[in-house]
Amino acid sequence: MSSQKLQGKVAFITGSARNMGASFALALANQGASVVIHHRGSSQKEAEALAAKIQQLGGKTLIVTGELANVQTIRDIFTKIKQSLGRLDIVINNAGEVLKKPFTDISEEEYDRLFAVNAKAPFFVMQEALKILEDNGRIINVGTTLLAVTTGFYSAYAGSKAPLEDFTRAAAQEAGSRGITVNVVAPGPIDTPFFHGQESKESVDFFTNATPLKRLGKVTDVVPVVEFLCLPESQWVTAQTILINGGLISR
Repeated sequence: MSSQKLQGKVAFITGSARNMGASFALALANQGASVVIHHRGSSQKEAEALAAKIQQLGGKTLIVTGELANVQTIRDIFTKIKQSLGRLDIVINNAGEVLKKPFTDISEEEYDRLFAVNAKAPFFVMQEALKILEDNGRIINVGTTLLAVTTGFYSAYAGSKAPLEDFTRAAAQEAGSRGITVNVVAPGPIDTPFFHGQESKESVDFFTNATPLKRLGKVTDVVPVVEFLCLPESQWVTAQTILINGGLISR
């Protein structure tokens, strides 16, 4: 008997061709899941390489592309998933954009873009997911620890991630009778290009020393938590925001 706890399940992970999303995809594939890999259109080679790794593990894959700020694109992707793989069990809202900038310098265009990618897109991904998720399905929204930290320069980014907590609680309440759980994972400063692209040496040193563990997080610190939330054992965990931040000083 297989020890893979997600055998026969299908997972859709937004922004999963590389970085943290790709690590989530591989973790779920190792548990037996087939994976829908999403990217915006510029990471096809990475998506194909990831798909090959998952297929070597015995899982089916589907690569989808598109700008998730467009609601029709989201609906088309979910239609394709249902037609191609026949079911959907897990959705991880991982795609996002970050901006670090003084409050007074953020343009209307930058504000609108962050809210389109970080709030609007996850909302409508969740909406479509709830229509077709199998009973006992899982939705995981990737937020940010900045929601629990008093810091400057991330106003629009943190603000655009904040709605995920309310979306999560509402969806968990509405879908709970079907055994569907909905949670937020909120990583702290993770040692990835996503983080370093916004930071200086001084700010990296600040975040490093602000944690009791005196280090930045690693993708491997986040993946096990996300994997757990996808497994049957996590059934009693829903409507929660789980901070994965090494004890970063919070408000």
